[in-house]
Amino acid sequence: MSQVEESIEVGVPVHTAYDQWTQFESFPEFMSGVERIEQRTDTLTHWVTNVNGVRREFDARITEQIPDERVAWTTVAGETEQAGVVTFHRLDDDHTKVMLQMEFRPDGVAEKVGDKLGVVRRQTKGDLERFKHFIERRGHETGAWRGVV
Repeated sequence: MSQVEESIEVGVPVHTAYDQWTQFESFPEFMSGVERIEQRTDTLTHWVTNVNGVRREFDARITEQIPDERVAWTTVAGETEQAGVVTFHRLDDDHTKVMLQMEFRPDGVAEKVGDKLGVVRRQTKGDLERFKHFIERRGHETGAWRGVV
């Protein structure tokens, strides 16, 4: 398994950053390579991705969700094997640190070479930067799910 860890500070309150992150179907607006996410149940999502021409479909289950603190997941079916957690750290009333930690198994030659060249790390960093711009530009979340898993 390969690992990636990235973080970014965003200029919104922790509840705003967390609430936006629970809106999985909006991820294609700031995550490159994510074509579509369908929220099937409170804890099950279906993903369609296309990264550097490699198209994948998989299901991910939310394994832990604590409002304003963390969202953890693991894949349960499909063409990708990964698990991760996003944590939210209040810096002050108007700033939050968002940290993403993920483990994944590269499949095939292209993904293994891309992993060695740091493609996933750069993509993750870029996705967090796009999340920052997305949420700061809006100034508020597009929705929220405050349940506990």
